[in-house]
Amino acid sequence: MADQMIEINYLKQLLEIFDASTVNDLRIERDGVEIRLSKSPRHDAIATQVHYAPMPMPVSEPAVAAPAASAHAAPAPAPAPAAPAPEANYHEIRSPIVGTFYRSPSPSAPPFVEVGAHITPGEVLCIVEAMKLMNEIESDVAGRIVKIVAENGQPVEYNQLLFLVEPD
Repeated sequence: MADQMIEINYLKQLLEIFDASTVNDLRIERDGVEIRLSKSPRHDAIATQVHYAPMPMPVSEPAVAAPAASAHAAPAPAPAPAAPAPEANYHEIRSPIVGTFYRSPSPSAPPFVEVGAHITPGEVLCIVEAMKLMNEIESDVAGRIVKIVAENGQPVEYNQLLFLVEPD
């Protein structure tokens, strides 16, 4: 039983990181010991998957702040119609979790994809590491990589834009 003991410092660090994260459920297996953490009541056993296929996110209009009222303010000119963004017809692939973005499976390996590469649904595009778990982010669309927005080795937030894809 001594070999299956988890160091209390490791467990404390794990709980602090989990508590501060936006992750709701976590399962870790280490040295034959399984740890399950959940922030929400458990209704039934739900297996946590490591492969994520991001869902298309609706594009919202940016909020426009109303100018402060002034007794001597001139009437504001009518806003010019917004030109469609050149990226409006691109599919956005966003991070489903908070973590560190990696373009390749290891520092010496080539990147999963490059700008201009044709991708298919289910193809691994990158890895987002969260709490020492390597989560493969998969494409949910077929198309061509137009832009890689995230920087290799840099932190990413939940729902942060990672790739722009021109769908087939």
